[in-house]
Amino acid sequence: MDRLEFLKRLGLLTVGASLVGVDVKGMTSDEDTDADFFDGAEKLDIPVEGLGAKVSKPISVIIVGAGNRGRTYAGYASRFPDAMKVVGVADINPDRREAMRKRYSVPEENCFGDFHEVFERAKFADAVVIATPDNLHYEPCMMALAEGYDVLLEKPVAPTEKECRSILAQAHKYNRIVAVCHVLRYAPYFIALKQVVDSGAIGDLVSIQHMEPIQYAHMAHSYVRGNWHNSKQTTPIILAKSCHDLDILRWIVGKPCEMIAAEGSLFFFRRENMPEGAPERCTDGCPHEATCPYSAIDIYERKKWHTSVFDLPRKDPKLIHEKLLTTDYGRCVFRCDNDQCDHYVATMRFGDGITASFTMDAFTPRGGRRTRIMGTRGYIEGDMTTFTVTEFRTGKRMVWDKKVEEIPEYRGAGHGGGDLALVRDFVRAVAAQDQSLLSSTIDVSIESHVMGFKAEESRLGKRKVAVK
Repeated sequence: MDRLEFLKRLGLLTVGASLVGVDVKGMTSDEDTDADFFDGAEKLDIPVEGLGAKVSKPISVIIVGAGNRGRTYAGYASRFPDAMKVVGVADINPDRREAMRKRYSVPEENCFGDFHEVFERAKFADAVVIATPDNLHYEPCMMALAEGYDVLLEKPVAPTEKECRSILAQAHKYNRIVAVCHVLRYAPYFIALKQVVDSGAIGDLVSIQHMEPIQYAHMAHSYVRGNWHNSKQTTPIILAKSCHDLDILRWIVGKPCEMIAAEGSLFFFRRENMPEGAPERCTDGCPHEATCPYSAIDIYERKKWHTSVFDLPRKDPKLIHEKLLTTDYGRCVFRCDNDQCDHYVATMRFGDGITASFTMDAFTPRGGRRTRIMGTRGYIEGDMTTFTVTEFRTGKRMVWDKKVEEIPEYRGAGHGGGDLALVRDFVRAVAAQDQSLLSSTIDVSIESHVMGFKAEESRLGKRKVAVK
């Protein structure tokens, strides 16, 4: 298939100097420099869908868990009040609860501390958004479904395979919609990537290499010091962090995973690797603070990264320092009670013999997934902002590099636009009572979760494990 045939087949693409500002007749040289690589590549202009949902009346939602993720999904109501309205909130943190009450004018009687209180009331909304900690997803989801609510459920679905399958059964029993927050598949980048693969532009899909760099400070913040530091209290990191990636692989392949094998360990963030003389906290006069890349003082006070976890009125170094003195976020990374792997490798076999490899690594300077997709007639390589399609026969290249963050509607939309695009499709699905309007049914979401549980079974058991 030549490029023009591919563009016509995909049906959604436009190519031309007047549209994309490049000479489409210009061909690349064989040089591997970035300039040559992109100067000669034609642009793939796959349209990005708007974030607004056209519905006859706003869908009413209750936010259960008013932390970062709950606030993100609730934010859709601020941008598109004609599509969604927040009518209730539950959170044990009174400050978070009150902030959401004020922002969305939630009636006092619809504000709750304990999520159980929500379901003691008669159903008073169309849907529930569950954004509680991982170990508190299962119970409110089961209760919401039993009460007749549709559910937008933060990932991972639940800490155990049994609970995940129980939620699936509950959704079928009550015929409710459950949208799992696998937000990457709603991001324009991954939507375009999926369309190109499905178009046949690279022939038959053979194999995928996919990498998730966590970024060194993010790893220390979330999986050493933070909420997901203990796999037994939450979920193993392959699910807590990387169920997005397993879901993307399952989605792009379009066939069930049949076999999985995994390796990984907690390599670095252990007490035996603690430098000599390091105290319990970075704030206790650590002699290594000036050079340690994981210094809490450097990450939170100086760089002011991840400070939203403190719920502070402003990013004041003094206020941040007080938090470091009293919370786990001030602890030395070698003295925490963490057990999450800091590197992880998994190989998978899907239907028709398609294979995939996945790596998750904590020791990188920045995040952003990297993906390579091999087909019988071509190849795709991408970094979550740009991907390039290369045809074997012609050697010609086509590039997708839409600046999603520059689209006014998508600014601050999160995860490359996927956060609010997910809510858009959830609103549509609930309004129409049609789960096919979602990119993924609960059945497929649970399937990709099972891949994660089987990967962990493989890692611990040191053997291949069938996925079924």
